[in-house]
Amino acid sequence: MTSTHVRGRGLAAPPLPHAALAASAALAALILAGLCLGTPSIAPQRIPAALGDPTSLEHVVLWELRAPRLLVALLGGAAIGTAGLLLQEALRNPLAVPELLGVSSGAALAVAVCVVWALPVSAALYPLVGLGGAAAGGVLALAAARAAGTATGVLLVGAAVSTAIQALLLAVMATADRLQYDLLFRYLVGSLSGVMWDQVARTLPWFALAVPLVLLCVPALGLLRLGDEAAASLGARVDLARLGVLAVAALLVGAVTGPCGPIAWVGFVAPLLARWLRPRGEARTWLPWTAVLGAAITLAADLAARLALAPVETPLGAWTALAGVLTGAALMRRSR
Repeated sequence: MTSTHVRGRGLAAPPLPHAALAASAALAALILAGLCLGTPSIAPQRIPAALGDPTSLEHVVLWELRAPRLLVALLGGAAIGTAGLLLQEALRNPLAVPELLGVSSGAALAVAVCVVWALPVSAALYPLVGLGGAAAGGVLALAAARAAGTATGVLLVGAAVSTAIQALLLAVMATADRLQYDLLFRYLVGSLSGVMWDQVARTLPWFALAVPLVLLCVPALGLLRLGDEAAASLGARVDLARLGVLAVAALLVGAVTGPCGPIAWVGFVAPLLARWLRPRGEARTWLPWTAVLGAAITLAADLAARLALAPVETPLGAWTALAGVLTGAALMRRSR
């Protein structure tokens, strides 16, 4: 299967300095908005004083509520975007997304089992439960995909495993009462509501572990991009390299799914935008762009989730899905 990437013929990519400046300014503006906007709103010039006064309400809002949420949105978006790029390059398919790896559905199933079956697990430990379920789902998908001889086969097997896990999830949710169903709904569609520093502390080690592993994947992606036969002729163990890349993608998605649930479409849109910005690049060129764009998309979606129908908070996953559908359709239509 040959690689199909968005080349942006119908929409010219901006020059590199302009694109880098625009991306940096947009991310900085989103970070500032994430700290200032909400109930109560805090003026930007008040942020230093508020952070320096632990007894003020503004300090509690900024440091205890918005800062951890902002950090998880940034890291989570970067991780999901990077995972999407790894999958698409390893499978040489721009439609490969983290949701097809069984990781997101595995995390959701683990949390649903704890809630519906009333297992003796406190709500504070649900992020760890989700991380364990994500790892189990990823391992199951990778083990099943090991028998696939091609990149297309790996993608199809992963989709089948993910569908099977989602069927189990629906079966578990069918036994839930109304209160349990309401509790699960927000998690299953993705939400950063209630993220505190303890969730950040539990997930940061996984992100720290993933960074060097992602960098180690870059040479393997360069070989896999040549095609299985060409990579094998250069001495690469194609199946092992592909499985290693998929394992790193599973780690990235699992680390995010634990604290905030599955976040769809970011892993599709961020690599797509990165390829549009740098159409003649490769994995190592697209990697930083994908991370920044994934962080920006997730942070913008979280702002919309908090503010669109305030004081009611809407699901984060709904906004990332909306952004993904609109952006992906526009770019892919123009690229044709």
